[in-house]
Amino acid sequence: MANHKSALKRAGQNERRRMRNKAVQTRVKNVVKEVRLAEGEDVVEKLNAAKSAIDKAAKKGVLHQKTASRKISRLAKQVNSQQA
Repeated sequence: MANHKSALKRAGQNERRRMRNKAVQTRVKNVVKEVRLAEGEDVVEKLNAAKSAIDKAAKKGVLHQKTASRKISRLAKQVNSQQA
């Protein structure tokens, strides 16, 4: 455990960031799951929502930019193959 005042502050900051990042990551996982399970006309709307959530996660630094691009690409590929 941290002993100095600055180390205690840093530990608190790290914990708050961890919880915030966890919330963003969970949101990304949920929207991806929604797209994968979606059927019919609402797939495109859910795909757009997922793209937005993934891009926001990358912008915040929770996901690497290339990881975000890969996730979006794979989702779009799946949606396109479903519609064909």
